Amino acid sequence: MPSSVKDFALYGSLRSFVAVGGSLPLTISRPMGRVLSEAAFRMLPRSRRRIEIHLEIAFPDLEKSQRVAIMRGCVRHFGLMLAEVARMWHAGSDDVISLCELTGEEHVFTALEEDGGAMIATAHCGNWELLSARLPIAGIPLLSAVRQLDDPRLDRLVTAMRSRFGTRIIPRGPAAGRQLVRALSANQVPGLLIDQDIRDIPGVFVPFFDQPAWTPSGLAMLAIRRECPVLPSFIHRRPGGTHRAEIHPPLPMPDSGSLEDRVEELTATATAAIERQVRAHPEQWVWMHRRWRTRPG
Repeated sequence: MPSSVKDFALYGSLRSFVAVGGSLPLTISRPMGRVLSEAAFRMLPRSRRRIEIHLEIAFPDLEKSQRVAIMRGCVRHFGLMLAEVARMWHAGSDDVISLCELTGEEHVFTALEEDGGAMIATAHCGNWELLSARLPIAGIPLLSAVRQLDDPRLDRLVTAMRSRFGTRIIPRGPAAGRQLVRALSANQVPGLLIDQDIRDIPGVFVPFFDQPAWTPSGLAMLAIRRECPVLPSFIHRRPGGTHRAEIHPPLPMPDSGSLEDRVEELTATATAAIERQVRAHPEQWVWMHRRWRTRPG
């Protein structure tokens, strides 16, 4: 299918689901999202095979039936997430608070007392879009650097949703670093997702499920140079339909070695925190992403 046709279909589908599904109660829109997710999964055999391969890499000791259960849970999770993200177009702050319990915010406010900002290290775990909405509602001055989507209409739609509750969105690229530095100088909190293999930004190889994974290093570089704390923060879906978001205490900062060594060490420490979260809720991570695409050498 030509890219222009795919972009039009994706944009039209998302706008329609936001308009219709987002106005419905979650008790109705969540089953709709699950149906759409399962249909998309059946039409994307390459993504299905990629999930299977990645689960074999991460959990070689599990029985195949156990990995299949995780894969099915992953498909279900993203269907539910689709409905919840659509709902965020119509929800108010109180709705987000009732949907997502937040703990650990005191770690951010303690860090901000030093007047040098703080950084949040997170990942595509759980409903990360809901986490991005929940933090500014709690009074955390959050901003996030994201990749601009190829379709400008879709990019505008998603950016408007992401900034609706106070998160400031900046496009990833050459100017992003300067904006993040200015944000820290203004005692704000950049939040970066560092769990993907991204070729066009600086990175280092660190262990992820016992495999070397090319990981963005900008968060560690900025935190070390600015001497600001890094707070791992994650969200996960609970059985009753609500979510729990937790901000963890600051990661230990490397205090010896070259700058490159310290950046690699801090990136590895943050990635280890991500791995613990993925192991705790494996059905809520993006197993279709080619996490081990880039190989050493």
